[in-house]
Amino acid sequence: MKTQTLSLLFVLVLAPLVSAEVRVPSFFSDHMVLQSGQKVPVWGWAAPGEAVTVSIAGQTKKAKADKKGNWEVKLDALESSAVPTVMRVKGADRTITVRDVMVGEVWICSGQSNMQWRVSQAMNADEEIAAADHPGIRMFLTELHTAGEPKEDTIGHWAVCHPESVGEFSAVGYYFARELHEELGMPVGTIRTAWGGTRSEAWTSKDAIEGDKAAGPMVEAWAKLQASWDADVAQEKYEAALAKWEEQMEKVKAANAKLPEGEEKRRWPRRPEAPAEPVTDRRHPSAIYNAMIAPFAGYGVTGAIWYQGESNRQRAEQYRSIFPTMIADWRDQWGDEFSFYFVQLANFLEASTEPGTPSDWAELQEAQLMTLGALDGVGMAVANDIGAADDIHPTNKQEVGRRLALWALANDYGREDVVHSGPLFKKMRVKKGRVIIDFDHVGGGLAIRDGGKKLERFEIAGADQKWHWADAVIKGKRVIVSSAEVSEPVAVRYAWASNPEGANLVNKEGLPASLFRTDDWEGMTDGVMDPFSPAAQRR
Repeated sequence: MKTQTLSLLFVLVLAPLVSAEVRVPSFFSDHMVLQSGQKVPVWGWAAPGEAVTVSIAGQTKKAKADKKGNWEVKLDALESSAVPTVMRVKGADRTITVRDVMVGEVWICSGQSNMQWRVSQAMNADEEIAAADHPGIRMFLTELHTAGEPKEDTIGHWAVCHPESVGEFSAVGYYFARELHEELGMPVGTIRTAWGGTRSEAWTSKDAIEGDKAAGPMVEAWAKLQASWDADVAQEKYEAALAKWEEQMEKVKAANAKLPEGEEKRRWPRRPEAPAEPVTDRRHPSAIYNAMIAPFAGYGVTGAIWYQGESNRQRAEQYRSIFPTMIADWRDQWGDEFSFYFVQLANFLEASTEPGTPSDWAELQEAQLMTLGALDGVGMAVANDIGAADDIHPTNKQEVGRRLALWALANDYGREDVVHSGPLFKKMRVKKGRVIIDFDHVGGGLAIRDGGKKLERFEIAGADQKWHWADAVIKGKRVIVSSAEVSEPVAVRYAWASNPEGANLVNKEGLPASLFRTDDWEGMTDGVMDPFSPAAQRR
């Protein structure tokens, strides 16, 4: 009897290993695009010790699953091809057949809602959808989910670009891919892994976050909040804040006053959200990375495009560190210093009319600009001319995608004739009461948008840190800034506002200049590191 029991236990333990069939992640599936021109990893799982064979386009690679059941092969570099082919993954008892595979350029498309925003929600949706018959463009649509630890696989599927499918594509990702597809004549695969209302720290691995000094207070705040959360107390505070808000709105109505557009909504108190475990909370550091980035690590790509920052704007100073940390982290996970191009936040909210107006939005844009100078292989598409005062999701995603594609064409595909950036601040000097500003990326020369007669949105200040609107004129590749109000200037700012209406410095190719400031005076987000502090809860 004892011998029979031991035999049964042996069979039960061994059964999962014997019956384990070869598997691959969800993105090695029908309609996929493999990266051309580089060795491409293909990986998956099988029974420990099981032999696995991968074949495609005339080449065959073999591997053996390790003790944990993991296996990987590296395909030799494949040539770009729009002719559909088949990849087969053969194990001991099962063969996986992946059909309609193309070889071309692969890009990750990530960020928050402006990257998630669908073609069906963007400008000219009906016309764009009707014309979207591009079977050489594919997008992997990753479903939204979180995890407490890095996952081996994710949830999603590849979709081929047709009028019936493209409405669900990321609009920015699609228009970026379309530019490359038309310019290069190659298949383009994009991996949409984006989620609205998310913070960069949620897209970063735990090790990277814990290694970033600027993120320390954030990590501590999460731990403290999770340990002390009291739903009843939180609800009481919310109800008190809501009552106060309703009282304020009644006073505004009684006085027949009118708040600036959007201000009523921004004053609305936030409803309390329990700090759930990272397995369920999309705000938690690493929660989205674990489920929606980690599984892709190693997949052959040329690079990534990114549109995010709105949810970090109250902690813009911290973003100067945690955003480049995220980029470096992804590159580490891939083992590849791939290209990374991002969108500088578009103009939003009511246009400011006074110089020197504080703006966390502008400070976040500056943090993005600083990332451009801090890392190699990154690029920034300026969008401060195509936003909307009353819509955080501007609909002109076509131009955003095009501007991102310009960076890729110039830096990744050898198009030396492509001007890919608008003017970026280089340096300043003061001479006889005037400030002389030099720029990089002037293209064919500096210009005023739409043939305007006067540069707008330049500010100037002396040592007293009082800002005045400035006179600014183009002189060759420079801008000369001055004001009768400031005889001894020390600092200049340009387009420094959430919505710098009228900002009109461009190059002759029509690409707008980024905002900049030459001072390092205290900003409204300086020192704000705790995402749950009152300062970080500003709308």
